[in-house]
Amino acid sequence: MRIFVTGASGWIGSATVPHLLAAGHDVVGLARSDGSARRVEALGAGVHRGGLDDLESLRAGAQGADAVVHLAFKHDFADYDGAGRTERAVVGAFVDELADSGRALLLASGLVGTPGVVMTENDSSVFSGPDAPRGGSEALALDAADRGVRSVALRFSATVHGVGDHGFTSVLTQIARERGVSGYVGDGSSRWPAVHVGDAGRLVALAVDKAPAGSAVHAVAEEGVPSREIAEAISRAVGVPAVSVDPADAPEHFGWLSGFWGMDAVASSALTRELLGWEPTGPTLLEDIAAGAYDHAARG
Repeated sequence: MRIFVTGASGWIGSATVPHLLAAGHDVVGLARSDGSARRVEALGAGVHRGGLDDLESLRAGAQGADAVVHLAFKHDFADYDGAGRTERAVVGAFVDELADSGRALLLASGLVGTPGVVMTENDSSVFSGPDAPRGGSEALALDAADRGVRSVALRFSATVHGVGDHGFTSVLTQIARERGVSGYVGDGSSRWPAVHVGDAGRLVALAVDKAPAGSAVHAVAEEGVPSREIAEAISRAVGVPAVSVDPADAPEHFGWLSGFWGMDAVASSALTRELLGWEPTGPTLLEDIAAGAYDHAARG
């Protein structure tokens, strides 16, 4: 198949493209800049120039593709509502282009369910509608299964970890270095699902080939790692104490990350493993932290 990938040069995209190529697919990656284009080419994929604000370019990329894998997102937490509006517009453009064709649209999503309840692939996203986080894009895409689109939600763990990660775990490590303490919220019982980036990339490639229309797959190797254990692992990596932060003080201590860090989000991947024949093989989150995967943030 010919596959158009947004975010191909990014963290998860750069782990996904090699698996798509190894499966025999022809891959074209979206590139906004010359640097992104060089990274996409280095992965062995073709380049399609454009960005998330250029809907015509996105439609053109999807037009010649058998499947679209949408991994890009504007990670602008200073204007998260604006990022959500962009995301909804992008997914809407893809749906319109792919409608009535049976072609696939796989899009990145998250794992946010009911605190304390293990989220499964059969659970609907709690975010729906244009004003929801990420523009309610998962629901928008999955509803397109009724319009002849093989839409699939790729629900990624809160932390997709590994050497070179600059996501949430990296930010927590940087905060610990700057604050002189590695903090967790309250008693640290809130949990994050986790998956190694290599396992996540392999899952996406399997979903392209196997996931049916209207389905969700979970990139989850560990159902829920307690935040206290994550903070303690970071404390050892940075060389600072691990401490509890009162929930009322969390916004000041953790900034924009506080809402995510105190969230209890547990998720299963049992149905995904059965459907795709996927088994994670990479290191755990705590193993990655201990092995120095976040030294770039710990040392500054």
